[in-house]
Amino acid sequence: MTASATGSATRAEYCVIACAEVWRGNGEVLAAPMGAVPSVGARLARLTFAPELLLTDGEATIVGPDGEAEGWLPYRRHLTLVTGGRRHVMMGASQLDRFGNQNISCIGDWEQPARQLLGVRGAPVNTLNNPVSYWVPRHSPRVFVERVDMVCGVGHDNARAAGPSATRFHRIPQVVSDLGVFDFGTPDRSMRLVSVHPGVTVDRVREATGFALTVPADIPYTRTPAPAELRLIREVIDPSATRDREVRP
Repeated sequence: MTASATGSATRAEYCVIACAEVWRGNGEVLAAPMGAVPSVGARLARLTFAPELLLTDGEATIVGPDGEAEGWLPYRRHLTLVTGGRRHVMMGASQLDRFGNQNISCIGDWEQPARQLLGVRGAPVNTLNNPVSYWVPRHSPRVFVERVDMVCGVGHDNARAAGPSATRFHRIPQVVSDLGVFDFGTPDRSMRLVSVHPGVTVDRVREATGFALTVPADIPYTRTPAPAELRLIREVIDPSATRDREVRP
């Protein structure tokens, strides 16, 4: 390892920091986090290093990090932001493969699935029009699979096969799990380990991943939250500790 695992932050708080970093440098875009940890991360980013981020209440109101209304965002305007690439969404994934293909629709064969999930929803439009990152609170070989049972969010290989119309605005900046942070900065755009959370080993990540993961020689720990960030997380943004329901202490 190339970094020290110091500090009193919990695993969930390291995940919050990793999710917040997803929006660093994005400018004035709509942050669309899905899940407790990404939501806390987006609000932390807005309060610290990304003051231009737009946050919503999930309906039609633009809100500040304190939850107070700042503006109105009707659905048609929301869709304009999506199709114009002015949104960075952090979605969940029931399955995710080495090229970033995401499945939230069904497990098993489409004709007779073993389990029905949410459905495709807006995942294809998201991935082909604006940046999409992913949050996985339980990193396991059942989620990180060799091949997804159905493509909902479009990965790098399928976008490449579809041609310029699919690749023009296609971008998957990062994947954050309860074990570490990943990106697709490899020649074939397959998944690469970027950092591990303190207390996690590279071997543990490999064991929990159902495909051969690119692992550089030196893997740092995920950035330690600053004391001011921990105070914001614990006292201002998430005093009821909803983050611990997704990532157990």
